[in-house]
Amino acid sequence: MADLWMVIAELAVVTHADRIDIVADTILKLDGAMNRDRIQRAFGPNVDQALITEFFSAWENAPTIKAAEIASAFKTAIRTASIMESRGAIDLVWTGPSTGLVPIRHTEQVLCELIDSAMTRIFLVSFVAYGVDSIVGALRKAISRGVGISILLESSQAHGGRIDHDSIAVLKSALPTSRFYVWSESSKQATDTQRNSVHAKCAVADGSMAFITSANLSVAAMERNMELGILIRGGAAPESLQRHLEALITTGVIELGV
Repeated sequence: MADLWMVIAELAVVTHADRIDIVADTILKLDGAMNRDRIQRAFGPNVDQALITEFFSAWENAPTIKAAEIASAFKTAIRTASIMESRGAIDLVWTGPSTGLVPIRHTEQVLCELIDSAMTRIFLVSFVAYGVDSIVGALRKAISRGVGISILLESSQAHGGRIDHDSIAVLKSALPTSRFYVWSESSKQATDTQRNSVHAKCAVADGSMAFITSANLSVAAMERNMELGILIRGGAAPESLQRHLEALITTGVIELGV
């Protein structure tokens, strides 16, 4: 049987603080009754459903614990998680077959979490992008709350790149207000090779959360492939990555794509 307090702590680690506060307030309003539908909605769509199921099961097996205690535990856990985050927390992100030794967090879920957390800016980097409707949907919501979106992708062959799929054209039609970047031809030529490509895959939000991953922005990477990454909350690394990507623009290494 899962320990209720441990499940609450785990949910606080993997869920945005605002969501946890909503969950806690929802539980308080239930006045002791467990309403799965209302609590499920409070968590939002991007939280690990298996973990939520585990939470409900642990709650059912602890009938003497009151709703107010559970709500207080959520609020305490998220504030503890925030303190740890400010010191720099790293989560392993594994998509693929499970061994039971490493928790599975789907790449899609983690990317949506990062995008949902952004308040001012997001920078995404991928070799290719196609068929990622959930990511596009999350980015649209971020844009609607005033978040600036920058995306660096490999150019298509028609524009001097190495892929036959024009990711920029596809995403531009879906996210017309975003800024799309490519590795500039002059910078590529300065390295004296014809085989350069944008092979990095990462995302950073507000200089405070970064996701470094093996996964492209593709259906295969989100749903079928074996992928590995790390999610970094707080500390110096996310800010350093954000500044580095922005410096690539300032120095002309990357430029706006067509």
